[in-house]
Amino acid sequence: MTYRVIPATNEELKQKVFAIREEVFVVEQKVTAEEEFDEFEEESHHFVALDQNDDPIGSARWRYTDKGIKLERFTAKESLRGKGIGTAIVKAVIENISQKAKAGTYLYMHAQLSAVPLYLKFGFETKGDQFDECGIMHYLMWREL
Repeated sequence: MTYRVIPATNEELKQKVFAIREEVFVVEQKVTAEEEFDEFEEESHHFVALDQNDDPIGSARWRYTDKGIKLERFTAKESLRGKGIGTAIVKAVIENISQKAKAGTYLYMHAQLSAVPLYLKFGFETKGDQFDECGIMHYLMWREL
């Protein structure tokens, strides 16, 4: 399968980000739309994974917070999980952050339990106990840039 991961820098690409997030989080995982789409959409740096037909198959975003940089909303189309798309998205996001932030910056995320092994490969560590967010168990994960 051919795909690419790119920054969603225009409205058309952002709509593709929102479409895959709707499919994965709202429809598949039963997160409410109000919880999924929040007040941080405009300030976030969005990424989209597109297949050979330019259809969205994955997404992510990152944003600055008072704690550092928060990585959020990582998705991959259910039928395509385990095919390297998540790895490509994480790699693209971290490379993008590396171009904008200084070494030593605190990176963190709320990782669904099923995704923890992926983030461990990128040097993230779990911190604290599991917690429920939107009815899905997560770990706080972090690393320095």
